[in-house]
Amino acid sequence: MSHIQARDFFRYTINGLRAQRLRSVLTATGIAVGIGAVVLLTSLGTGLHHFVLAEFSQFGTNLIAINPGKVTTHGISGALISNVRPLTIEDGEALGRLPQVLDVVSVVQGNAEVTGGGRQRRTTVYGVGAAAPRVWNIGVATGRFLPDDPPRAARAFAVLGHKVRQELFGSTQALGMRVRIGGETFRVIGSMESKGQLLGFDIDDAVYIPTSKAMALFNQESLMEIDLLHATSSSSAAVAEQIRKVLQSRHNSEDFTITTQEKMLEVLDGVLGTLTIAVGSLGGISLLVGGVGILTIMSIAVNERTGEIGLLRALGVERSQILTLFLGEAVALAAIGGVVGLGLGIGGSRLFSLLVPALPSHTSWGYVIAAELLAILVGLVAGVLPARRAAGLHPVEALRAE
Repeated sequence: MSHIQARDFFRYTINGLRAQRLRSVLTATGIAVGIGAVVLLTSLGTGLHHFVLAEFSQFGTNLIAINPGKVTTHGISGALISNVRPLTIEDGEALGRLPQVLDVVSVVQGNAEVTGGGRQRRTTVYGVGAAAPRVWNIGVATGRFLPDDPPRAARAFAVLGHKVRQELFGSTQALGMRVRIGGETFRVIGSMESKGQLLGFDIDDAVYIPTSKAMALFNQESLMEIDLLHATSSSSAAVAEQIRKVLQSRHNSEDFTITTQEKMLEVLDGVLGTLTIAVGSLGGISLLVGGVGILTIMSIAVNERTGEIGLLRALGVERSQILTLFLGEAVALAAIGGVVGLGLGIGGSRLFSLLVPALPSHTSWGYVIAAELLAILVGLVAGVLPARRAAGLHPVEALRAE
């Protein structure tokens, strides 16, 4: 096509859309709604993706967790199977002697009533060791964390989570005060910085006591978990293999499950990525409706402009050019609707971020470009049949219809 022909092509396409403004606007609106839904839903999905990964990553990516029981074999935690050897504090100490392991924390968790400062409430109680702040990347606000006592002879000290300290003692001093946890008395030696929530779990609503004390309090023979912090320079897979060898030699079988933080983040990344694509596909259903609208309006346009097509053919316009003209109108409708939809989707995601700042949306430009290309593709596909029908009209028959 020459420069003049290209300009005429553009004018013809725009004039064709202007001739039926209402139908064009309604059809473009259908595409706009579809594209807006795709962009908004993928923005929310990507925002959720980033949010969840950031929540998990705040505890670091060089963590490894060991749980009792072989989940891949039994499908259930070994803590609930009596014939599985328990994970012990001594297992944790043995793993702590591995060269690549920086710190180890043996974990027991339960729920108990805590009384102090003339108030009482139920909260989560974690039995941990002195290394918990380093392994879990949590900070102490006042006082200090649990001392590095002999694991089986730890003193009855407690460290309060930020929320528990506020609710039990308010603005008064908590350090040195006595609290009763499940009927046992502990002395408060510190309180934690606010960490917020992790996927709905309030980390500030907790109390930390020595592991052996928690095992006695909850009548547990096995640890619920052993968490290890390994050097960033070492491979998590290599460290996990060393952990497996140590525990196999101690247990005489592989009755435990090793989960690297790196692997868990990879799995989460894959699941959340699939979720983002899935919710975007739901918005794509609206695009099908828009495509039907383009097919309908272009079919009507061919019927109404039969005489015009006959005149063009009589003037020597080739069938391929007729095909291109009608395809151009369909693509233009879809592209205009797509641009409006992008504005709606991006604006909606920004508004959502303002309304729900805790879960910010994130608009990926890859999805934005893909959405606009998809709109154009929908217009192209929907316009093929009407355009072919227009191009196939015989000039004489078309003029007679006029």
